[in-house]
Formats: sequence, C-alpha cells, structure tokens
Amino acid sequence: MHNQVNLADAYETVARTIEPDAPAVLCDGEVLTWGEMEHQSNALARYFVQRLSGPDAKVGIYMRNGPGYIVAFIAALKARCVPFNVNYRYASEEISYLLDNADCEAVLFDADFWPVLGAIPDISKMPILVSFRGSVEGVEPIEDILDGPSEPLALKRSPDDLMFTYTGGTTGMPKAVMWPGGAVWANLVNGMQLPGRDKPDTLDKLTEQIKSGEGRVRFYIAPPLMHGTGLMSAIGIQLMGGSLVMTGRPSYDAEATLEEIGQLDCMGLVIVGDAFAKPLLDRLREDSGRYDLETLRVVSSSGMMFSPDVKLGLLEFLPELILLDGLGASESSAFASSRTTKDTPPGEAQFDLTGAVVVDPRTLSPIEPGSDQIGILAKGGPQPLGYYKDPERTKKTYVTIDGERYVLGGDHATVNADGTIKLLGRGSNCINTAGEKVYPEEVEEALKRYSSVKDALVFGQAHPRFGQSVVAVISTYGEASLDAVEETARKHIAGYKIPQKIVVVEKVPRADNGKADYVTARELFDAKVGVE
Repeated sequence: MHNQVNLADAYETVARTIEPDAPAVLCDGEVLTWGEMEHQSNALARYFVQRLSGPDAKVGIYMRNGPGYIVAFIAALKARCVPFNVNYRYASEEISYLLDNADCEAVLFDADFWPVLGAIPDISKMPILVSFRGSVEGVEPIEDILDGPSEPLALKRSPDDLMFTYTGGTTGMPKAVMWPGGAVWANLVNGMQLPGRDKPDTLDKLTEQIKSGEGRVRFYIAPPLMHGTGLMSAIGIQLMGGSLVMTGRPSYDAEATLEEIGQLDCMGLVIVGDAFAKPLLDRLREDSGRYDLETLRVVSSSGMMFSPDVKLGLLEFLPELILLDGLGASESSAFASSRTTKDTPPGEAQFDLTGAVVVDPRTLSPIEPGSDQIGILAKGGPQPLGYYKDPERTKKTYVTIDGERYVLGGDHATVNADGTIKLLGRGSNCINTAGEKVYPEEVEEALKRYSSVKDALVFGQAHPRFGQSVVAVISTYGEASLDAVEETARKHIAGYKIPQKIVVVEKVPRADNGKADYVTARELFDAKVGVE
C-alpha cells in the first residue's frame, strides 16, 4: 500500500518546518525565500478561491522559468485548483486549443507573451488573467494580488486533487495527463529518501527529515518547468527543503549554466539528455579551468537519449559525478533508470527496470529475458488517471495486467539475460525498411559516436522498393567526413540500419525541452536534397 499525501499539504509542511529565510528559488540574481514563497502562494490561492468556480478549476501557467512559476503552481494546488503547463513556444491558435481543451478559467502569464495570448479571440472573457514580470493594460498584475490577505487557507485537501501535464503533441494534438497529487508524491518520495533514514512517506516523517537539515540540496533546473522533467524534479527537490536554481533566459546557455552552478554552489543539475549535456561538454573541452564546479556531484537526465560517450566525456572532467539517466514519459514516472560513475562505465542504452516490465504488445505477457524478443515498456504502481476528456486513448495507454493497472510506454526494448533492458526507441517513429524494423534513437546514438557529429535525427523516407529507407540530418563541429561518420556507425549497428543518405544542417531541430522535432527535420532534409 502506497502512502498518499496531498502535494499542497506537503509544501505547507516544509514551509512550517524550515527556516523562513532559507532560499526556495534563486533566479537571475533574485532570491525567493521559503517564507516569501509561502506568503505569496497563500495570497494567490485566496484569490483563486474568491474568483474561480471552485475546486478543480483549471489554471494555465504560461511562463518561463522563475519564482513566479513555482508560486503560481503551489497556489493552484493550495486552492484545490488544477494547474497545467502552457508551452510558451506555441502560437496563438495552439494556445487557444490548449485553453479550450483544458476548460481553463485562469491564465497566469509573463507579460511579454501578451502579443500571442492577447491575439486569441475572446481571451478577455477569461475569468482570471494575471501578468507576471511586467504589466499589461487591462490585466491584473501579480503585485496587486500579493498585497492581499496571505493567511493559510483552511481547506481539507485530498491526495486525489489533480494537476495536469500536457504532452508535447509529438504524436497528435497535446493531451492532458491527469496526475493525482498523491500519485506524484508516491513516485517522488523514493528519491527523497536519505541514506540511513526512513523514507519520508508521511508528513510526520517529512517534518523529521526537514528538521534534521539533511538533504537540503541546491539543484540547477536547466529544462523548462513547462515540461515534465523540469517540474517533477523541482517538486521533489523542494519537498526535501531544497533550493531551485534556474534562469528566465529565453533559451539554454551552457556557458552561463556552468558559471551559475559554480557561483551558487549547486550540488545537482537537471538536464534533458544530449541536447543539454553535449553543449556543457563542449564548453568544458574548450576551457575546463574556467568553471568552479567543486560542489557539483549529481547530473540527472530524463526525457531524451543521454549517450555513453557524452557521459564518459563529463566524467573525464568531473570524475566524482554521479550521472542518473531516467527513462520516463508524461504518462508515468520513470520506467527504467541507469547510474553511471567513474567505477561503473555506461553501457549502450542499458537500463535497470524501476518497477516496470517489458511486455509483448499483443498479449501483454512479460518478455522472456535473453530471448531477443522486442517488447514495450509497461509500468505499474501509482500513476495518472488517464487523459482528460479522452477515454478512448486512455483505454489504449492504461491497461490491466494480472489484475494490476499499468501504463504502456511508447518505448520498445529487449530484455537481457540479467534482467537489464536494451532500449531501442519509440515505436511511433519506428522505420520499416524491407521488413526490418529500425529504431531512430539507436541509429542516432551510433551516428553521434563519431566525434565531429554534434547532433543527429534519423527518420524514414518513402522508398519504392523497400517501403521506407533510413535517412538522417546531422549537425557537426566544423567539417566532417560523411564516409567516416558512416564507418564509425557500422561498428555499432547492422548495415541495414545505416542511413542511405545523410545531410548536414546548421542546427538539428529540437523543441525547447530537447525533444526531437522530426517534422522540421524532414523539411530540412527535403530542402537540402531538392537543391543537390
């Protein structure tokens, strides 16, 4: 039986126990203390209760990283509203869809996003619009609300209170994953356990841990909070009484990130795979002596491939690092994970299952270890209720196996004889060439083994004979020999997986969270091939 706790209650427990002047968020020279965060989130929560329809009112957070995002998120939880993420890369039409799909009643936004938000028809009819980081004519600024009453709300909350996480929409329109706060807590609390201590899985045990002063880590959150990796990491760190370090810069800057890690004595760094790690490694290779990274001990990644060569490169400069690599999705917590140190070199896409199984997609029966049979990942335990307003898709993704509810991941894998898994990639992007299945992520990893390849995306192209052929776009460090790239890849993957054509582009297209943008990659490929 999993102990389930309401997230707002957990936040209030930390705030009551920790010193009020302890830093909760450090961002671009600004420090938000735990006392200030509690005061501000209470004031905003009271505003929600006064102005919205009641519990379960949907609150969209349309902001870059910063203290305001955290305050807005906690305030919505405290008021028993449902916070959800709004992708700030979206255009007006996409945001309009999101707000309509969520049945949104409030949008909290950075003022410089108003040209996009304000272009949505009838946006002025939204019950609540609140601007952060600036003012907008006719819109209430957050400062006015924070001047209001800020006593804690006397609400009886439930672990079943919801938060939404909108998917990236890579396989269709974005969908809201309905996470009960208690399920979020049950998944995060495993990572909050300290060596030699009980798991802090009740509010009393959490109080004891916070009082001890142990585990109050300072983590740099590099990815956007609007994506699952950033937000879930942030929640887990703060519920240990830790501090979040972040920036409101509009794009990722590896050089500035390394400098800030040193200046603010960060013990940990959260990233999204190679898209974040490779630029860090590039900066270290250029001038490793420039950065003071004495306090950095943990780099945690999720959501994208974190290549073995990149991990080894980081360990070359920072040998004391622990590199944690989680395989997760918006629809679940981590399915599998790996841990790399100087004493445990990384394997190629090798992961240990974390309460998950690999099952046959047709029968849902577990795959026999060592059989080389390809299956899909399935995870049990506390998990989301499904997709908001999409029961059909929910039935396909959340299934019952031997009487227990599981979520099916999109990742395909084989199970090694020792029970570890070899990750192959997402089935939705699988390439079928002459009857052979090719998983893009596996090929991308092989291409990036060549030292001059900065990034790569692999996808299928229509072929008159084979159905599809494997092609790729890559970005490089200066000039690179495509023959040498291919030759290196052949040492790691079968010949039929080697791209039939590779084109070099200035920058491999990725979303702000580092995830592959295959649509734009195809357009770049077609444009290059058409010119040649």
